Amino acid sequence: MPCLIVLLVLVLGLPASGCVAREFKATPITLTDQVGLGDTYAGIRLLGALRLNDASIGGLRLCGLSGLAWDENAGLLYALSDEGRLFHLRPEFDAHGYLIGAQLVAGYPLRDENNRPLRSLFNDSESLAIRKEANRRLGNTELVISFEEKPRVVRYSSTGQWRGEEILPSLLRDIRNYHDPNQAIESVTLDPRWGVLVGSETPLRDDPTGQVRIFTRDGRFWTYPLSKAPNSALVDMTTLPDGGLLTLERAFVNPLRPLIISLRRTEPLPAPGTAQTLLNVTDVAVFDSGQGWLLDNFEGLTHHRDQRFFMVSDDNCHTWQATLLMYFELRSSPHVAMPEAVDKD
Repeated sequence: MPCLIVLLVLVLGLPASGCVAREFKATPITLTDQVGLGDTYAGIRLLGALRLNDASIGGLRLCGLSGLAWDENAGLLYALSDEGRLFHLRPEFDAHGYLIGAQLVAGYPLRDENNRPLRSLFNDSESLAIRKEANRRLGNTELVISFEEKPRVVRYSSTGQWRGEEILPSLLRDIRNYHDPNQAIESVTLDPRWGVLVGSETPLRDDPTGQVRIFTRDGRFWTYPLSKAPNSALVDMTTLPDGGLLTLERAFVNPLRPLIISLRRTEPLPAPGTAQTLLNVTDVAVFDSGQGWLLDNFEGLTHHRDQRFFMVSDDNCHTWQATLLMYFELRSSPHVAMPEAVDKD
């Protein structure tokens, strides 16, 4: 998770907020003058965007958001900070279904097996998935969270209580197999057939450039080709009803064209293997700050309802960056019934 530099203030005009946390505000914004609310851009329809200010709740600062998950039972959007904090947001929509606001409901520290808040080096939480979120049983939701510097995947309650670790291949648990401690397990999702899936931000140390592997818990994998944007990295993914993946890539390009954010989708996942199984990946929508898009370090992605999704940017808790929450509808995806789940419950 590389940090943006101050050039974003100069090039993108992002506001530098004060260091003192304030009352929470979710301000509607326009990401580009070329595409309005409800308009279609490439394979999506824009349904709203908010700037979330630097606020706090329960003594926890709302910043560095790198993961999202929607709890249909509770009507809450969970937002994960990359400093081991979990926030509950309640999005607000108008009569047309456009995102117009949000409420900050609660915040909790992630805890370890001894019920202590995670300490430094163990609190680098990056991605978020969810189980039992739509079974009409309030209170039994389980979150699945991936971590970078100490690579692992952990189960939590919706209030940050430790519930145990997921099994991962030994290859992924050893930080020496990654190029950098901040380029380890960046994304996690739950597939109804294959269970917990995880992907690294960049290729593993001994893997070819331009490709990352998406692993199951038993070590089988698919090979995912990254986009052609320079320095593109896989930062999140979520499963689709047709059995494929919707993926989020972020590329820091250069000072004059700092950011390219790519939403992409894979074909329905074939059976994973122990040898190269190259996925077919196509672009859904590409956002380029050099073409007038107001962007930041988008890292979190989750499904909402039907073909609608949320996406959030990680401001790295820097005053010169911004936390942006984007809402969109996937237009290029046919509706296919989800296969019977074997892992989500």
